[in-house]
Amino acid sequence: MQVTEVAAEGLKREYKVTVAADEIEGRVDQRLKKLAKTAKMPGFRPGKVPLGLLRKQYGRSVMGEVLEQAVEEGSRKAIDDNELRPALRPNIEVTSFDDGKDLEFKMDLEVLPAVPEVDLGTIALERQVADVDPEQVRKSLENLARAKRDFKPAEDGRAAAAGDRLLIDFKGTLEGEPFEGGSAENHTLDLGSNRMIPGFEDQLIGRRAGEEVTVDVTFPENYGAAELAGKPARFAVTIKEIRTAEPVAIDDELAKQFGADDLAALETMLTERLAADQAGAARAKLKRQLLDKLAEAHDFPVPAGMVDLEFEAIWKQLTDEMQRAGSSFDEGEETEAKAREEYRRIAERRVRLGLLLSDVGTKNEVTVEPQELQQALLAQARRFPGEERKVFDYFRNNQAAIEQLRAPIFEDKVVDFIISKAQVTEKKVSVEELMRDPDEETDAATEGGAPVTRDAEAPAGA
Repeated sequence: MQVTEVAAEGLKREYKVTVAADEIEGRVDQRLKKLAKTAKMPGFRPGKVPLGLLRKQYGRSVMGEVLEQAVEEGSRKAIDDNELRPALRPNIEVTSFDDGKDLEFKMDLEVLPAVPEVDLGTIALERQVADVDPEQVRKSLENLARAKRDFKPAEDGRAAAAGDRLLIDFKGTLEGEPFEGGSAENHTLDLGSNRMIPGFEDQLIGRRAGEEVTVDVTFPENYGAAELAGKPARFAVTIKEIRTAEPVAIDDELAKQFGADDLAALETMLTERLAADQAGAARAKLKRQLLDKLAEAHDFPVPAGMVDLEFEAIWKQLTDEMQRAGSSFDEGEETEAKAREEYRRIAERRVRLGLLLSDVGTKNEVTVEPQELQQALLAQARRFPGEERKVFDYFRNNQAAIEQLRAPIFEDKVVDFIISKAQVTEKKVSVEELMRDPDEETDAATEGGAPVTRDAEAPAGA
């Protein structure tokens, strides 16, 4: 078996592998002789079938097995002899073979790049921290009390006011024509909930039960259904009933309805929950900051095949979301070609970050423990009540799915490891600043330019 390097350019490699005809024939004979020990054919005792008959009967299938084995061994020899680290499964193409002739095939592959060393101690990060505002706790208590409100019919003739609950029928039209999803009967609407199109609820305030109201609104430009976005609509609304909320005292009795011993205990629970939410937001921002710094400081070639796979996954998710929303590139400012270019850059960034994190984790012996994987599996099973057994069986029989569970756990552990070695300072901020979406900050900083950190999600491949 002879392996010859044909091409080596960047991360791409091409090899020619030749397996001599006599080696192929020897393997076929060896396989047929082994088969002869157990083969059965009419007129012959078991193990006494002539080799020629076996070759005639099974020669083609045996040759197929031998060729498959030879290609597998040749590919492995090319990889091992050249100490290659394939990024993806190699592409194999048989270029020459005939009975009595040498087997020749070529193997194309991309190898993993040499990942630069990351000096963890020089990474400077800033963690935002904020104290739980007592006002947050108060608003949370008010929201809990609001959830427990009872509603009673309003006094006859009383006009609807913010906080009331209405029972309405409505029929919507665009340019006089009804549209899908624009009508409902016996619809419950809490005035002030802002669940309807902006301006809809405002036009019902001051109206009375039994009234028929014409409501004129305009769908927002960013409305989920593209066919309605930015268009004016008219709704014929009938107010069938007005109910008013009875106040709920924020006291020990309310606390007990939410599993707390008393109001003080409920306030402690809410404070701890808000603190946990803020800690999660702080970590997410710190992780994003770390990924941005790693991406800025480390630029090295990455396998095009890995980028292609990552891009395809991103693009499918994007187009699926657009299809659900009924939108298309033709309706926005961003062309499909521009979007593809931008998301390919994101895919390349994700692959590069994934290789960086994987390298750091491997060198520092970061591992995912069995119990951590088990916890992730249990979390997946809980998402499908009543079908937990199917979930467990799926993951038990699907190694790729297990790796999908393992990858984000590994990544988070590597991120935490890097943060533990980095220079981290704390910055006191308001709760509003801490909880603000980083994309809003980016958009403000770039004054409407193209987003530069659109990939807040975890990079693939780690």
